[in-house]
Amino acid sequence: MFVQNSDKTLSRKQRLQEKQRRQLAVVDTVDKAEAKVRKAEVELAGAVAEAVQVFGDEQSASEGLDMPVEAIRRFLGMVQDEAADAGDVAGAS
Repeated sequence: MFVQNSDKTLSRKQRLQEKQRRQLAVVDTVDKAEAKVRKAEVELAGAVAEAVQVFGDEQSASEGLDMPVEAIRRFLGMVQDEAADAGDVAGAS
């Protein structure tokens, strides 16, 4: 009877380990996807900042890109944050 319980426990343990393995794999996949999204947002922010320069101002860029001014400003803020972060890193070197 003890052996039967041991087999059952091992089976539960294996099921738990498999469940945890799948959970960790999913978390890893989500982390990688989030990193790709952040990278894409930074690239988009740079393109939006360039568009503001080309169009002359936020409102004109908003109209030219068919993007709300609020989104334009959010992307410009990202560019400023990236520049500040790069300045912090350069200053620390």
